[in-house]
Amino acid sequence: MTTRPTRHTPRIPTTPTGTPTGLTQGSPTRGGIGESTLRPDGTLKVTGEFAYSSDMWHEHMLWGHTLRAPLAHAEIRAVDVTAALATPGVHAVLTHDDLPADVTHYGLEFQDTPALAHGKVRHHGEPVALVAADHPETARRAAAKIVVDYVELPVVTDEASATAPGAVLVHEHRTDHHAAHVPHPNVVHRQPVVRGDAAAAARRADVVVTGEYVFGMQDQAFLGPESGLAVPCEDGGVELYVATQWLHSDLAQIAPVLGLPPEKVRMTLAGVGGAFGGREDLSMQIHACLLALRTGRPVKMVYNRFESFFGHVHRHPAKLRYEHGATRDGKLTHVRCRIVLDGGAYASSSPAVVGNAASLGVGPYVVDDVDVEALALYTNNPPCGAMRGFGAVQACFAYEAQMDKLAAALDLDPVELRRRNAMEQGSTMPTGQRVDSPAPVAELLRRVKARPLPPERQWEVAGGGVDVRALPGGLSNTTHGEGVVRGVGYAVGIKNVGFSEGFDDYSTARVRMEVVGGAAVATVHTAMAEVGQGGVTVHAQIARTELGVAQVTIRPADTQVGSAGSTSASRQTYVTGGAVKHACEAVRARVFDLGRAKFGPYHPAWATAELRLEGGKVVTDGGEALADLVDVLGEEAVEVVTEWRHRPTQPFDRTTGQGDGHVQYSFAAHRAVVEVDTELGLVKVVELACAQDVGKALNPLSVLGQIQGGTTQGLGIAVMEEILVDPVTARVRNPSFTDYLIPTVLDTPAIPVDVLELADAHAPYGLRGVGEAPTLSATPAVLAAIRAATGLELNRVPVRPEHLTGTS
Repeated sequence: MTTRPTRHTPRIPTTPTGTPTGLTQGSPTRGGIGESTLRPDGTLKVTGEFAYSSDMWHEHMLWGHTLRAPLAHAEIRAVDVTAALATPGVHAVLTHDDLPADVTHYGLEFQDTPALAHGKVRHHGEPVALVAADHPETARRAAAKIVVDYVELPVVTDEASATAPGAVLVHEHRTDHHAAHVPHPNVVHRQPVVRGDAAAAARRADVVVTGEYVFGMQDQAFLGPESGLAVPCEDGGVELYVATQWLHSDLAQIAPVLGLPPEKVRMTLAGVGGAFGGREDLSMQIHACLLALRTGRPVKMVYNRFESFFGHVHRHPAKLRYEHGATRDGKLTHVRCRIVLDGGAYASSSPAVVGNAASLGVGPYVVDDVDVEALALYTNNPPCGAMRGFGAVQACFAYEAQMDKLAAALDLDPVELRRRNAMEQGSTMPTGQRVDSPAPVAELLRRVKARPLPPERQWEVAGGGVDVRALPGGLSNTTHGEGVVRGVGYAVGIKNVGFSEGFDDYSTARVRMEVVGGAAVATVHTAMAEVGQGGVTVHAQIARTELGVAQVTIRPADTQVGSAGSTSASRQTYVTGGAVKHACEAVRARVFDLGRAKFGPYHPAWATAELRLEGGKVVTDGGEALADLVDVLGEEAVEVVTEWRHRPTQPFDRTTGQGDGHVQYSFAAHRAVVEVDTELGLVKVVELACAQDVGKALNPLSVLGQIQGGTTQGLGIAVMEEILVDPVTARVRNPSFTDYLIPTVLDTPAIPVDVLELADAHAPYGLRGVGEAPTLSATPAVLAAIRAATGLELNRVPVRPEHLTGTS
């Protein structure tokens, strides 16, 4: 057992180096909505001057380290920390027995994850003990001296082992709200979607195709590792500077485990080096705070890349079985499918991922008769949760492969088959929800198909030479064009925007306008996590548009303002942008009231005209300037705090899956052009063209970046990215960027983008969430192109060379 020294709370007056400061954005031009305003942090990031969470520093700080389980399922008989505590420079060693409160577990939807393992470990890499020391290497070496007596237990690794009679239960005593509704305790959540009569429709079909598909486990692979700095406070509380996606969700999980009221856990967003869903769950947050409160010293924790692979959830691997039927003229008669997602050892966001996979599992097509079942399993594999695309990615890979297979059976062009079945505004989803905003599925497909194809044999250069960089295998110089075959493939997908199934999805914004230095200035304060999506830029653009000011300051995100929800689900521009817009409108109305009180008697337009703020002035709709904002405001500051919500959604019926579960849908289509070395099984993606409806491009340059980034992640899972888990031991085989490959600049093709702006009348400015939809259709488009080049069925991603050469 560990010793229990008295908790110290010394006065620590200095502010940590790297503490975020406000981003002030001046714009000599308008810099409002619809313009490609540059990111205020962009130059700092490309020059290496931006302070990420791993750069934070405090002169009094210690370093924290986590001891993790080497086994995927084992009983913990004993933990001996004697040698670790005796190590010079070590200030604390903590195990589960040292947790200060009765609450010892946390979780996004239900609290099944222990802060530190107790009694048993359920996955490879689970945290068991913590060390704080005066140097990171000292902490690491001390952790290695901790002796844990494990008794290895049988592992659950797939559906067969999870649901077999007498199967080992990953969680023996479930009390969560899904437990009474699942067919087996090792099923986290199950969601059917049933509409019409798929069995009867199957009997009427002229052509029926089936397929079984496997989707590998993908990592978010953000470049900035998990990191943060916890600083103890005089009042017994703690300040935490951390890279995360959702400050208030973190707070709600951290405070109970620390035994502190929420107001004593003060959180500030530190610089975030990417997220893609992997920072929605907790990693080192509780651990750093526990060590800081125990030692009375600031504690910094930074994972290395190896530890990062164990420190966050991953994309759910999946096995999917589909059946599609159609008439001779290519109209879909029915879809039946079963989607099995591996959630790993803890629930994370698996229930919501199941809801997405089920409700979006048929794709952007009109089908009257569907029978869908989606479920997530508890296993001893690594925990899986949120990642860009969130359940819709796995389904899109399978249903788009099915559409190609059906087109071949009908002898139809694959794009033409999709066009004949494409949904549009007014169509009904399998859940019974009416699509009440533009759904230009056929137009997106038309645009990518109409785009000119890139020239063939681009590796040939003048004089008979060869540029091997343009060939499969690249600089490895494996071919000069012999055995290389081109293929072209298409895919389209549908993704929901925002939180769904009745979740109270809202955001809070504080906007202030005042005169500073002789100019009207706006300040925007939200808890939105800026993880690279460009929200800080868009918020300033909204403020300039609505308030007519040139200078806008974006305050650091923290928990001193109300929740902004998660930076996920393509929701932040919609929801927090909506909150900023709403707050700005309220500030503007108060400014008009001030102006009317001061200047109304001198000009009738104050009472009769439509007014707006523009160029630092109050102007009429006819363009007449009535007053300078400086004169209207004077010594007064106008400040408004508002909460803003999108339209409510409904939970899906547990039996039929019917319900208006989503607030908005987004659509993207891709055309992939690949060249395949059929002898070596190497693939070169030459072009990956995309067309996407974004509703309204608030910042066109940022929109382009989001679409190209999402497309590249879709490319990654198509041909290279996969966390390999040993099927016998459930241990991770490749926790490093040496063995887990992600696309580099040399792997990333040209990504031409065609942006449609078809406004959604229900959304702020008519916008549509952008970030996730391109991740869906990129993967099946690449697979379709490889199939076209090779003639192989290829029902698994990622595709590996041995799958193409038949040597697996």
